[in-house]
Amino acid sequence: MAVTSAQVEKYKVIVGLGKTGLSCARYFHSTGQAFRVVDNRFSPPCLPEFEVEFPFAEVSLGNFDQQLLLNAEEIVLSPGVGLKTPEIAAAIAAGVPVTGDIDIFSRQATAPVVAVTGSNGKSTVVTLLAEMARAAGMEVGVGGNLDGRASMPALDLLRLGPRDLYVLELSSFQLETTQNLRAEVATILNLSEDHMDRYESMDEYKAAKQRIYRGCHQVVVNTDDAASEPEGETQFSRRFTYGFSEPAEQQMGITMHEREPWLAMGEHLVMPARDVRLVGRHNLANVMAAYCLGFAAGIPESAMIATLREFAGLPHRCQLVRSLRGVDYYNDSKGTNVGATLVAIQAIAERTRGELVLIAGGIGKDQDFSPLLPSLDRFVKRVILIGKDADKLASVIGSAVDIMRASSMEEAVAEAAESANSGDAVLLSPACASYDMFKDFAHRGRVFAAAVEALS
Repeated sequence: MAVTSAQVEKYKVIVGLGKTGLSCARYFHSTGQAFRVVDNRFSPPCLPEFEVEFPFAEVSLGNFDQQLLLNAEEIVLSPGVGLKTPEIAAAIAAGVPVTGDIDIFSRQATAPVVAVTGSNGKSTVVTLLAEMARAAGMEVGVGGNLDGRASMPALDLLRLGPRDLYVLELSSFQLETTQNLRAEVATILNLSEDHMDRYESMDEYKAAKQRIYRGCHQVVVNTDDAASEPEGETQFSRRFTYGFSEPAEQQMGITMHEREPWLAMGEHLVMPARDVRLVGRHNLANVMAAYCLGFAAGIPESAMIATLREFAGLPHRCQLVRSLRGVDYYNDSKGTNVGATLVAIQAIAERTRGELVLIAGGIGKDQDFSPLLPSLDRFVKRVILIGKDADKLASVIGSAVDIMRASSMEEAVAEAAESANSGDAVLLSPACASYDMFKDFAHRGRVFAAAVEALS
């Protein structure tokens, strides 16, 4: 339970009072472990809930109390706080152990864990896999970094009662403090430049992602992305791979059968690719990943195939909002990095007779935007820029494509509507984070959709 400093000498320090920090407080309270909370914000998002649930708990706001951290039995770090934060680094140098909620969860979970990370596609694969498990009649706990109102931090999943399976979406931030996940099956879907405002290099970002394989029993590897391959000498009980080549044994891929492409596992034909409801080549990769993970986790194939025929995708991922005067408007607000936006441009271009008008911009996270240039040149006739790092994007784009500026999403949508002709498509895929103008990417997507619906 939560207690004051006068009552104990040993205590955990929870750093950060967002959803994860609140879930850690609930867990420590339920297990009778003393804890305190620090946050360098004066009004962290979960403070009101915390004060109701733990009115007598000690909370230090507005800075990270260095002495409190140095006296901690253990520091439990929320994902938004990096290990290189000066106060955290000083505590580590002084020998204070640091962990995160995922490590604590992995020690307590009694059902198999499927762990998924990657730069793009995580939420789609995790949600698809969870639906497959539910279709098979399994009680499944879904959470971690997964967005959406129904998602839960990992430790809150333990409060749901016994589960048959846990499916976790894990960010590189969560994996930084994960020492030994011991997942039943784990995967890195793909890797593209992201969070370069937190990591010094792609190698450092990749190293954080690779921690997902620590102690896992089975592994699923994307053969079309070398970063998905586990590094080191780790041995796995089973290894599955997937990609767009002809599949070998224990590999999922695309094969031609009766003059059309089929998903297949080795020589076993799974289903025609046209029966998959999700649209786009990138989603076929997500489907293959989910199938391999489900196969490794023991989900019956009949449940997986039935789900693939019904699952239409998640909001804010290349979602058609409206068609107006021959122009299709797509919401890909979840495109928060360059890799995701490249995928979205390709996917929408495949379905569009004309050209694209792209709305992009926000917080760039120190990414290199130059990989966008070939796709912009090939598919996009105008880019409308919004947000904090619009100038950075504009300097990279240069004269490769026509650029316009907008001070709001409503203005950007109006400009896009003026720019698009019948047969064209307007795509919101910002290649940037949203926090400069919006609460999160979902809020950004809703504002875009409302602006599109308001067009006359």
